[in-house]
Amino acid sequence: MAHEFEFGENWASIYEQFTSVRGRVAEAAETAAFLERYARGGSAFELGIGDGRVAVPLSERDVRVEGIDNSESMLKLLAKRTDQIKAWKEDIADFRSEQRYDLVYCVYSTFTLLFTRDAQVACLRCAAEALDSEGILVLELGVPALDGFIRGQRTSTLFVDHDNTILNSDVHDPLNQTLVSTLLWFSATSMTRTPHRTRYVYHQELDSMAECAGLELAERWGSWTRSAFTDSCKRHISVYRRKGLRSRRTFEGAEDG
Repeated sequence: MAHEFEFGENWASIYEQFTSVRGRVAEAAETAAFLERYARGGSAFELGIGDGRVAVPLSERDVRVEGIDNSESMLKLLAKRTDQIKAWKEDIADFRSEQRYDLVYCVYSTFTLLFTRDAQVACLRCAAEALDSEGILVLELGVPALDGFIRGQRTSTLFVDHDNTILNSDVHDPLNQTLVSTLLWFSATSMTRTPHRTRYVYHQELDSMAECAGLELAERWGSWTRSAFTDSCKRHISVYRRKGLRSRRTFEGAEDG
């Protein structure tokens, strides 16, 4: 029996439909175009590869993509979608790779599914070790939105159409920066309850944790189309390199945009 908060095992049956209604399938091409700049036709490694929403279009841009996920169910979805991407089951907070990659990336706030600071720092260290000498790490995280809580609880509406109503209920633990969230999906014929737990991270803390892993911030954007990161953004795309290394891939990519 899957643990109550194991994201992949709980979400696999609805993941493709959920990411579609949330607009994430439609933006996968933009994500792949952004990431391609840093892989430059070389190799990329995805942390939490899931069903290949991003990995597949990136691989179609002549990038050799590999990845890991801790969910057998998600990896099965990927295998049904393509046999061109090597992926295996492993924990993104505790992995080793003999291969070194031009690009390591983790998208859609998958990083926050590691719900302790120690696990998040461990993930960054593993990612840094998997980079080649001029490799780049790209992380997509949501900006914590903590308004609307009453006595530590909040319920919000994520999506409504003629056939579906999707609600999200959060319980906030500010001392540990964690949210225990439950997605409630009501359709014409069924109701799905899907829990998960996350540890939110502000971008300043992320930079500090990256520094512990021997990385430094090179760029930060507000979207995959390279809009500026401002105080009104709901997410950020953060690009890291090894400390003290001015990577040509980073700055040439920025100038091209």
